[in-house]
Amino acid sequence: MAVYLDYENLAIGARDSLGAPFDFGLVADALADRGRVIARRAYADWSSFDEDRRMLTRHQVELIDIPQRMGGGRKNAADIKLAIDAIEAAFERAFISTFVICTGDSDLTPLVQKLRELDRQVIGVGVKDSTSNLLPPACDEFMFYDSLVGDTIDAGSESEAAEDAAVNLVLSTLAGLTSSAGTVRSSAVKRAVLRKDPTFSEADLGFRGFGGLLASLESDGLVTLEGRNDPEVSLAGSAASKSADEVLVAVVKAAKEVPLTGLKTAMRKRDEHFSERKLGYRSFSAFVRAAEARHLIKVTGRGDARVVKLGQLAR
Repeated sequence: MAVYLDYENLAIGARDSLGAPFDFGLVADALADRGRVIARRAYADWSSFDEDRRMLTRHQVELIDIPQRMGGGRKNAADIKLAIDAIEAAFERAFISTFVICTGDSDLTPLVQKLRELDRQVIGVGVKDSTSNLLPPACDEFMFYDSLVGDTIDAGSESEAAEDAAVNLVLSTLAGLTSSAGTVRSSAVKRAVLRKDPTFSEADLGFRGFGGLLASLESDGLVTLEGRNDPEVSLAGSAASKSADEVLVAVVKAAKEVPLTGLKTAMRKRDEHFSERKLGYRSFSAFVRAAEARHLIKVTGRGDARVVKLGQLAR
């Protein structure tokens, strides 16, 4: 891997959004899990970032100085120099398979697109509040620096909603892969998830690796795993769960839409023996996520206003 840092964008973003200096060590640790980094370059007018120079030097980052000029020419010069160096490396060093572009600036989106055209994987890194909406979708994977420093979503309903969305993404992706391929490996699920959402990270859910997330989903009764290292993954299912699915569909079909907060009560009225725990689910929300992943139902709305409607397979 080769790492290129638009340092002014990162430093100002970290200072303004997080109230702390940018720490390249957090990025280096995250990249160490993904492969071997052979080049690190940071671009800025280093007379404005004296303390940062020492931190970057400790991490063996080559500092490319862009001297101060009047107006916006300095920033444009840094972007241009970074882009030229990255493209030059792509043509001259075929062994570099992954380019890590650390910035939130949409001006570097064409660089990301060109590197992908050259069959290179591109990982983006940026501070959330200072990252353009155009940049993450252009990358193969995008990491928000905020997550690396533990600045996760506030606890409470917003955190739960974000976790539900991430888990639903994994389950719906698995369902789609299963419908088009007989055997689905863990690595294939992760690649497909990142194609849908380059900002996805299991670390945001508290897991060090994607395998840990899948193991948690297995313990919740949502998936089954077979094998080690790169196990086969499939959606969980049984005769008992089929019966529960039938109850779920009947309840929603009869009412056309059911408030999510009252769904379990409605199912218990139709089948007093219903229990998500007997089916292997750790919570009722896990049961709902699995049903939505199989397209039996569709959950819309936010918070307590969420309602459940029939999904495509149950209509």
